[in-house]
Amino acid sequence: MAKYDPDLSRLFHALADPTRRSILTRLAETPAPVSDLAEPTGLKLPTVMRHLAVLEESGLIATTKQGRIRICAIVPEAFEPARTWLDDQREIWEGRLDRLDDYVMKMMKDRQK
Repeated sequence: MAKYDPDLSRLFHALADPTRRSILTRLAETPAPVSDLAEPTGLKLPTVMRHLAVLEESGLIATTKQGRIRICAIVPEAFEPARTWLDDQREIWEGRLDRLDDYVMKMMKDRQK
């Protein structure tokens, strides 16, 4: 069985929601106040705040307070565990597909004999 990593699970949970992915896409451009992030979603501020809390708990964003304004910024290095896991999975599946290809090619050669 695969080793369970709660941090990786939190990261993928945060990335699973399209609203949160949209917020991350916006934050990839530049840090932004919560109100600017909420505006294009069409969601009420408390709902957006819950999405931001999930992103912050997963480590994907960091927030700071400037007076009465909360500024959110993306944390690019927080994506590394997901990238590493996906790279590992790609390597496993490419190996499996290469072995399958080798097997099929061998079967085809054997059939031609």
